[in-house]
Amino acid sequence: MTHYQQKFTIKTTAKSFTRITSNIKDIVEESGIDTGLCTVFLRHTSASLVIQENADPDVLTDLSNFFAKLVPEDDSYIHDTEGPDDMPAHIRTALTKTSEQIPIGNGRLMLGTWQGIYIWEHRQYRHNREVVVHISGD
Repeated sequence: MTHYQQKFTIKTTAKSFTRITSNIKDIVEESGIDTGLCTVFLRHTSASLVIQENADPDVLTDLSNFFAKLVPEDDSYIHDTEGPDDMPAHIRTALTKTSEQIPIGNGRLMLGTWQGIYIWEHRQYRHNREVVVHISGD
């Protein structure tokens, strides 16, 4: 079994989805692993990793709108050290996730036709987000 690990930093924009599928595909290719598992981990607590629709941007808009209603920013949160958008961002991250696992076959991510990997920025300002990619396999 071979292991390969790489990390990268990407700048997000406020309250947005940043597609990182091609970044992950490039790392899988560099790893030389033909069959295995790719773990993608986001090293933050106010943004998420999601695998979602990559063709129709309305899906991402609807997700954002739903979460804005589910976790409003104008609620009376106790934690506000980093601003009023911080605690809602933590809640949104807790409801989603900070890691994804994707199988690798024939040296490629085995994503579905309409699947893309995204960082979902929950904060009102852009941030530099660090992603760790760990690949195991043969």
